[in-house]
Amino acid sequence: MPDDDFALWLGRIGQDRPMRHRMRAAVNRAGGRVKAGGSTFTGVRIGRGAGIGAMLASPDYRSGASGRRVIVKARIVKLAGKGLGGATAHLRYLQRDGTTREGERGELYGPGDEAIDGRAFLDRGAGDRHQFRFIVAPEDGAEYEDLKPLVRRWMSRVEEDLGTKLDWVAVDHFNTGHPHSHVMLRGKDDRGKDLVIARNYMTHGLRGRAAELVDLDLGPRSTAELLRAAAREIDQERLTNIDRRLLRSIGEDGVVVAAHRDSVEQSLRAGRLQTLGRMGLADDMGHGRWKLADGLEGTLRRMGERNDIIRTMQRDLRDHVPERIAEDMLIHDSAAFPSPVVGKVISRGLSDEHADRHYLIVDGRDGISRYIDVGLSQTETPTGSVVQVSPAVAAVRQVDRTIAEVAAANGGIYSIDQHLFHDPKASEAFVQTHVRRLEAIRRATGAVDRQSDGSWIIAPDHLQRVEAYEHQKASLIPVRIETLSVRPVEQLARHNGVTWLDKELLSEAPAELGRGFGVEVRRAMLLRQQWLIEEDLLVQKGEQVLARPNMLTQLQQRELRTVATQLSSELGLPFREAESGENLEGVYRKAVTISGSRFALVERARDFTLVPWRAELERELGRQVSGIMRDSGSISWTIGRGRSGPSIG
Repeated sequence: MPDDDFALWLGRIGQDRPMRHRMRAAVNRAGGRVKAGGSTFTGVRIGRGAGIGAMLASPDYRSGASGRRVIVKARIVKLAGKGLGGATAHLRYLQRDGTTREGERGELYGPGDEAIDGRAFLDRGAGDRHQFRFIVAPEDGAEYEDLKPLVRRWMSRVEEDLGTKLDWVAVDHFNTGHPHSHVMLRGKDDRGKDLVIARNYMTHGLRGRAAELVDLDLGPRSTAELLRAAAREIDQERLTNIDRRLLRSIGEDGVVVAAHRDSVEQSLRAGRLQTLGRMGLADDMGHGRWKLADGLEGTLRRMGERNDIIRTMQRDLRDHVPERIAEDMLIHDSAAFPSPVVGKVISRGLSDEHADRHYLIVDGRDGISRYIDVGLSQTETPTGSVVQVSPAVAAVRQVDRTIAEVAAANGGIYSIDQHLFHDPKASEAFVQTHVRRLEAIRRATGAVDRQSDGSWIIAPDHLQRVEAYEHQKASLIPVRIETLSVRPVEQLARHNGVTWLDKELLSEAPAELGRGFGVEVRRAMLLRQQWLIEEDLLVQKGEQVLARPNMLTQLQQRELRTVATQLSSELGLPFREAESGENLEGVYRKAVTISGSRFALVERARDFTLVPWRAELERELGRQVSGIMRDSGSISWTIGRGRSGPSIG
């Protein structure tokens, strides 16, 4: 081989990318876009089952109007980062109490009859890139005494279509009006390779195979069944199949007519148009001609969702606070409530089982029970606990403005050294908070670029990109949940530690208390006040009740000593309180909640201590940490022994 046939390129890794790739990256950093090429490639046929999916999607193969309908929702979930934790929470929630016909705990099953260990299934998939989740809901699911045989046959048919054995588990739910099954499928084939399923099989093949099996089990729907199902749609306050046909038949003049060559369809259309007219969603133009309201489809969808929410609230409130009346209920299906809501958690559930979106029903201290969409929030909210729910604020922070300011002064580049030069008073721990902010934005949206030397490329429109990132976060988690008390309020009256009631008693502007939970709070506050007087933490002078200056500190110290005694017995080590200015070193064992605040348990050679906790410590569980106690009682952490690595202020 001639020497000139070999070329060695020197330089930073990544610089050998084609010029068009580097140009695209540069344009993206500058806030622009490179126009995509004219390729018509969609990738729809990439993956297993593409041919079968195309066949099942063809009009010639689809079953006619008499075929049984089955809804299948499919979702691909990435397991990187917090994905495995989310999968664990999802599986735990699917197996919750009250989902079987008898109201018992959901039963996990798989291809065979043997018992399934959910923990073992998740451990097998711990290294998987992704996971599939399916919801299969036959329209006539109530006809099945048990959905397990149907799901097992369905997944067996899917294995044949995809040409590989599949590792899956499922849970059946009968706690709604439509029995359905949840299936979790590992993202690996029988050879240990990533399982890639063609898009058209996901959208058409899964549903087609399920419908075939239901048709075999129950037979085609009779004419009488079809008519009864269609007639039930006439008065529904939701989007129906009749509405979809009406929307498709709107003429060029924006008017739809009830007349149809099929007499049954004409009766259905005429009846539905009358219903829409009574609902204010259609105007009668005379002679069988109707003008449908703008945005009809969206309005009907929202009405259906709202009706589902009302039924959920009525069921949960009937079980927990039966004295509630309709006027005492509010629905917050977004974060659009004006002020924080404080109340007792009545129940928590999935508003969208497919997307893992949750809701809370909170009985407020103002006498109003609320349904609140909390999105993907993983905050623990046990039934009976007291919480404060506030809308998430999607806004640019000062940290973002500082990053943009430093970058603007340095040609669009941000780094720790440049920040320290820009603001000599800033500590490195403070600057690290800016770096963590950039890393969070990069992982979520890719709106910033991190270079190999640790610096960051900041686009001129950085603040607009940050605002988009914040709105994206708010759409996923629309609220902020603060747990005020894990214990029910009636258990707080004689608690030997700081409680939420103490802060309410000391408040200069006490909240107005209404019915329901408000009555419970009023009673508990009176009992708590009496106990504090007995403990000489409150002093009564005539009609006035005054708190000792150090009341909260004394209560926190009491509970700290109680918890420390319990932990000392468990660990076999004495407790020693960390002093101001002390250089602390030890192994971080776990987080401990005391008086509503979280502390880090740090185990040392001869003793252990409890110090203020930070979320970043969870990545160091069971590992060596060190820090310095400040005069303020907080601690400046340095992760790892003997390292000059990042610190946590």
